Amino acid sequence: MIKRIAAIGFIVICTSIAWAILGSTIFYRTYSTDEQLKSRVSSSWGTAQEQTPPTAGYQVVSHKQVTSTQNGITTVRTVDEKSSVSLPLEQTRANAALRLDYRRKGLLWYSTYQVDFSGAYRYSNPSDQPQEVTFRMSLPASQAVYDDLVFSVNDIPLTIRNQKTEAVATAQLQPRETAALRVAYRSHGMDSWSYGFGDEVTQVKDFQLHVITNFPGFDLLENTLSPTQELRQADGWDLTWNYKNLVSGYHVGIALPQKLQPGPLAGRISYFAPVSLLFFFFALFLLTTVKGIELHPMNYFFLACAFFSFHLLMAYLVDHVSIHVAFVICSAVSISLLLSYLRLVAGMRGALLQAGLAQFVYLVLFSYAFFFEGFTGLAITIGAILTLFLAMQTTARIQWTEKFAMR
Repeated sequence: MIKRIAAIGFIVICTSIAWAILGSTIFYRTYSTDEQLKSRVSSSWGTAQEQTPPTAGYQVVSHKQVTSTQNGITTVRTVDEKSSVSLPLEQTRANAALRLDYRRKGLLWYSTYQVDFSGAYRYSNPSDQPQEVTFRMSLPASQAVYDDLVFSVNDIPLTIRNQKTEAVATAQLQPRETAALRVAYRSHGMDSWSYGFGDEVTQVKDFQLHVITNFPGFDLLENTLSPTQELRQADGWDLTWNYKNLVSGYHVGIALPQKLQPGPLAGRISYFAPVSLLFFFFALFLLTTVKGIELHPMNYFFLACAFFSFHLLMAYLVDHVSIHVAFVICSAVSISLLLSYLRLVAGMRGALLQAGLAQFVYLVLFSYAFFFEGFTGLAITIGAILTLFLAMQTTARIQWTEKFAMR
């Protein structure tokens, strides 16, 4: 009996090494080309976007008398000095519609999205004279495409000039005139969308941002403001940030939900596969002991191979089909291998149903627990406790001294 258990333990160790190699291979295939694939997605779809409010200002030219002396001769000349006057932002009404549209490259899904942005901003000319006001809006990402870009002041369209990563337009404002600047565009991004107020602590007056999403789950970026109002809709969220007089160094930031990643999921399942095999061998050992069925360590070796086939097939099948379809196919293949083998093993026909059920629980359900991030550990713990309970109840009347003596 001791030699048999030692042989089974050796099989578990060898199979665990194979699973470790397989898991490392999956992670290498997944992340070795991640930067390259992400760059390719960014080049065609865009990067994370951060929208900032536009700025408005004009230049004032003043004349200054400058006196200079050269070779004993004093001259006086007039020099023009230019100074910039910034117009304070008095009101913000911004709207953004985020539509999630996943893109897959290799073994990874990327959270790409489409965004429709529009903003209405109010400025006032404090001067008693007409001023040529320049409006500047920093584009949220340099690596992106902006369609249907609109700049208008008091419903009058403006001619837009591009200066590096800025859109610039000018408009004539009369003395004490209020300018209602409207900007709008359609674009694409990836991973996150945010609205910033500045690099430091900034005062924001009469601010309202309204964001609509078409995805049920979302997260906030670190060090960002929480919505002041959240409304759940049928296909997403209606989020509002509303402030009368905000002083903060935080921004608004939304992290797009991540799709279930086939590569990392298959790798994690492979790394934890030895635990499921150990549970299965434990249950099978008790089952055969109770029923008096003789299994040689070579039988356990082939059963371990049937388990390993599940993870090996999944490692390469997820490249071609969805992770859910791959999971079903791999489960069917592995269970078929095990049941067809045990059917031929002498004396196992009566225990075939119990062995198949054990594999379904410890391989299929154990692996499926990894689909629910955050609940994997709890599911495994509950399974271990239930296994212990059934083992204790099943073997409570067994005379282990006699069993070890007989074998």
